[in-house]
Amino acid sequence: MKDQPPMNGAESVVRSLHGAGVEICFANPGTSEMQFVDALDRTGCLRCVLGLFEGAVTGAADGYARMARKPAVTLLHLAPGLSNAAANMHNARKARTPMINLVGDHALRHRQYDAPLTADVEGAARPFSDWVRTAMTPGQFAADAMDAFAAATAKPGAIATLIAPADVGWDAGGVLAPPPPPPVSAAPDEAALTDAVRALGADGPTVFLVGGSVLEDPDALALLHGIAARTGADLLAPTSNRRIERGRGRAGIPRIPYAIDLALDTLKTYKTAILVEAMPPVGFFAYPGRPSLLLPEDCEVLTLSGLDGDGPGTVAALADRLGAPAVTPADAPLPAPPSPGAITPETVAAAVAAAMPENAIVVDESITSGRAIYDTTAGCSPHSWLAITGGAIGIGPPLAAGAACAAPDRPVITLQADGSAMYTIQALWTQARENLNVTTVIFANRTYQILKHELFNVGANPGRSALDMLDLDRPTLDFVSLAKGMGVPGIRVEDVHELFKALQSAAQEPGPFLIEAVM
Repeated sequence: MKDQPPMNGAESVVRSLHGAGVEICFANPGTSEMQFVDALDRTGCLRCVLGLFEGAVTGAADGYARMARKPAVTLLHLAPGLSNAAANMHNARKARTPMINLVGDHALRHRQYDAPLTADVEGAARPFSDWVRTAMTPGQFAADAMDAFAAATAKPGAIATLIAPADVGWDAGGVLAPPPPPPVSAAPDEAALTDAVRALGADGPTVFLVGGSVLEDPDALALLHGIAARTGADLLAPTSNRRIERGRGRAGIPRIPYAIDLALDTLKTYKTAILVEAMPPVGFFAYPGRPSLLLPEDCEVLTLSGLDGDGPGTVAALADRLGAPAVTPADAPLPAPPSPGAITPETVAAAVAAAMPENAIVVDESITSGRAIYDTTAGCSPHSWLAITGGAIGIGPPLAAGAACAAPDRPVITLQADGSAMYTIQALWTQARENLNVTTVIFANRTYQILKHELFNVGANPGRSALDMLDLDRPTLDFVSLAKGMGVPGIRVEDVHELFKALQSAAQEPGPFLIEAVM
């Protein structure tokens, strides 16, 4: 038998990532990544999923990790490709989703010549990453990758970007590296528990602001409801969240509204806020005459569990101190299937709730058109709710693709605004190629409606030129044709009962489907 050729740097990275538990690579490679394409092919260690745009790649990696609770790896091409990927890296960073990005770069010896694609890859990565490093030798490359894995999987989750010069990947001398030890959450803080018990016994309204892993744990949410029942405190989640486990038989939680005036009104009475894996809430933007911080100035803010803490464990410790049992409130009623009529934000919520399949994953980038859906679906069968977290629109289709890769036995429903769908519409092609069970509902109001609201919020009186920058007409987008061109069948509906029937039917069929709901 011939001796095996020596391992190169790229192969050592692929094999070491596999040894650490990474199972999938979402990729849009170029010339500087061909050594990784070869290593992925030869080893067969990771499932490889192609995205036709780098933002679809990082959005899919985000959706996968939210459902799999472990990182995917992405394969991106130089600084321009990384820049294309950045918006959904930003969303994942705000979600605190673990993600490992492998970004190819020119060979070390080639950098000095300022070739057409030469740029500062580290500089492009830093605003959207929590950890950045450039590999320098094949022998250290896998160890660098394991450091990236450790950074990504540290509580609460992070974006790790490892830059891979071409020669470091193709040169021989790669050495396998062992996985890092698993991350450890910070233990419950006894002093913080004592402060919380004191605050809960004081006069004045108190609210728990709860995020992170607590929202993904139905048992922790049930204990929080028990604490609320025992103490009279209220429960709220941030406006945007990585994942919420909710539905029939589970303890739900309302969210702080997006609109600044509604958010201020929701929080105005509280004298104490207790944070559990959450930050003090802030407005998405600054507005004339409104504060940036949403809690009242005289509200005492206590951190019970930080972002890196064990939120569910801390909630359990607090419930034990208070003698509070788990409580699951009565299920919210489900609306009846809607009668024939126009598709509006109110009627579309009833259609989605009535047609929701069992054990669904809901991806919510509905923006203004879906404002009523979250509350209306509270009593649906148990489901996972994934939302846009960083405000960078264009995450819905790829987030759904990644979630479906992680949970192929579960139906995925994407609630998708039409304007933001166009940012990463290429993800429909990935859904078709991988035969992913995703039903995409496009809310075709044919405008950036949220920006019209924001225009009025800053006191503008818009004219024709302003509205032309916000309306999606002349020509009207045809999402059914766009989907067909990427291998996804679809239908256009203009009646809400037809929308309900189309959703029911699509959820029962394998593979992707698109419904354009004209509003």
